[in-house]
Amino acid sequence: MAYTDWSIQGPEYANCNCAWGCPCQFNALPTDGTCRAVAGMRIDRGHFGSTRLDGLCWVGTYSWPGPIHLGDGTQQFFIDERADADQRKALVEILHGRETEPGATVFQVFSTTMSKVLDPVFTRVKVEVEPNECRGRIIVPGVIDSTGTPIKSPFSGQDHRVRVSLRSGFEYTEAEYGSGSTKATGDVKLDFTDSYGQFAYIHLTQSGIPRHP
Repeated sequence: MAYTDWSIQGPEYANCNCAWGCPCQFNALPTDGTCRAVAGMRIDRGHFGSTRLDGLCWVGTYSWPGPIHLGDGTQQFFIDERADADQRKALVEILHGRETEPGATVFQVFSTTMSKVLDPVFTRVKVEVEPNECRGRIIVPGVIDSTGTPIKSPFSGQDHRVRVSLRSGFEYTEAEYGSGSTKATGDVKLDFTDSYGQFAYIHLTQSGIPRHP
């Protein structure tokens, strides 16, 4: 099957309810048995067919009653209101895992675990991420506020920096692991304090992460 040629590149910040490090990243069960998360990205460079996506942002909220692989999840996306009609359609296709090889991206994998996919909201979206500094901020006014920082050592008070390489991943190849706090009051409600934060520069296509010999 031929899929539409697409690509998105840019910094991403995510925060979930798991303890720092997140067992899911190591094929283990989540900290409290459930999964709830927010993620946001600024697309520095991107396209979907002939439609350019440069400069646009998106935010996703997710909730599963158990581990992700057991399904019954709920998701909703908030998409940059600056996107025109073609860009909105393109981002909905990408974020909902369509026009993508099975198992190739985090969006496509997550889509197979969802029982409820809420309509996307086109609104003001602010995503600021500096992966190399382990810092991020997501704001959807009146709905989502999330802040990511480095982990603070309980002994010295200094930043504790962790970088992980995930060679077989479908979201990133390298990421900074830190801490995040989120409050979301939309249809997918989230409330975390000092839980797992993830900061990465991602590059995804219809075939997944581009792999180079």
